[in-house]
Amino acid sequence: MEIKTKLGLRIKALREMASMSQKDLAYSADLDRSYIASVESGKRNVSIVNIEKISSALGVTVKEFFNDGSFDEKKEL
Repeated sequence: MEIKTKLGLRIKALREMASMSQKDLAYSADLDRSYIASVESGKRNVSIVNIEKISSALGVTVKEFFNDGSFDEKKEL
């Protein structure tokens, strides 16, 4: 699975666990709702700065954000 898709699914899962809409998350992270939608669908690259904003808005640290089994997979070079 592509990293953009993994990030999007993780954001969506955390957002849903926090009972937030995309609009709520966008407002809390000071980002646009359409940006959140495109990130969740894996259509957009996300900067580390925006990952930090999103994590903070979701009430988790960046470390907690990436502390998920879906990011453990090693990619062959």
